[in-house]
Amino acid sequence: MNQDSDLLRILAAFHFVVAGMAVLVSLFPAVHLFVGICLVSGVFTDPGEPFPFALVGWLFIGLASCWICCGLLFASCLAVAGRMLLKRRGYLFCLVMAGLACMFMPFGTALGAITLITLMKDSVKAQFQRPTVKSSG
Repeated sequence: MNQDSDLLRILAAFHFVVAGMAVLVSLFPAVHLFVGICLVSGVFTDPGEPFPFALVGWLFIGLASCWICCGLLFASCLAVAGRMLLKRRGYLFCLVMAGLACMFMPFGTALGAITLITLMKDSVKAQFQRPTVKSSG
């Protein structure tokens, strides 16, 4: 049981590390967002240009915003899963996040696979069980 507790603490720490990496990756399209804003505001074009640069700008803004928001949400959920691993709460959430982490290659794949294997152990499942409160009287 002590080995399982140590492994869960290490996995929680790596969840925080991979969440930080996911934040960095999710912010890559910030350049596209900036270019999209410049295109929409007309910084790069003359007012008499026939090509609708604003349409391309809105496309850049929409896709970049979607990527950034989804990436930050994923990173937040990974960090929450790391916290739940430390507290031994939210078994199903940790299991789902481990599966989703497998899509974030290569580090998330390794983290997700090891977390899934660890969470499937009966001794680890027992740590996530909430103690029953005995009622007096």
